[in-house]
Amino acid sequence: MEPFRQHTGLVVPLDRANVDTDAIIPKQFLKSIKRTGFGANAFDEWRYMDHGEPGMDNSKRSLNPNFVLNQSRYQGATILLTRKNFGCGSSREHAPWALQQFGFKVIIAPSYADIFFNNCYKNGLLPIVLSEVEVDHLFNIVAATNGLKLSVDLELQIVDVPNAETYKFQVEDSRKQSLLNGWDEIGRTLRHNEKIKAYEAARAVREPWIFNS
Repeated sequence: MEPFRQHTGLVVPLDRANVDTDAIIPKQFLKSIKRTGFGANAFDEWRYMDHGEPGMDNSKRSLNPNFVLNQSRYQGATILLTRKNFGCGSSREHAPWALQQFGFKVIIAPSYADIFFNNCYKNGLLPIVLSEVEVDHLFNIVAATNGLKLSVDLELQIVDVPNAETYKFQVEDSRKQSLLNGWDEIGRTLRHNEKIKAYEAARAVREPWIFNS
């Protein structure tokens, strides 16, 4: 997992509440046994005019011109601004995979579904919680500004709006340290690798029958 410390990126406004994980990555794309390749089908049913299936050539499909992610002013966006209860529905970890592989590094919303929220941190995607008033204000600024970019500083826990104000967000310290250092759950465990080896060596002496083949 890559460390996350600071990021400045273009914002795209997804003005919808209760966006579920099946909208983020539809169920037919979950057949893959890999953890990659989901970005091409993020928000598939909203981005395209036809029904998508695994293996389709997306370059030959018709885009929905009314969907915000298809608008030219938001191409290359890396910060997703959205409404409350984002990521509700099923617990599929494919949802943060799809968002991250589409290019997003930060999500800003008033609230998230708990499992999706946790899965974001496990995969290096930063889900920021701001108040509904603050999110409303950001939507207004994005609508009035062509190419608005926000700067996010995880260490300082701030979202900086150019020529405007700065928003403070909260993040649990262990999650913060994991993102800052690029530790997933395995990485956090391997920090104690020498202690684990010492414990296993001592146990092999104390309980040798466990280790006999």
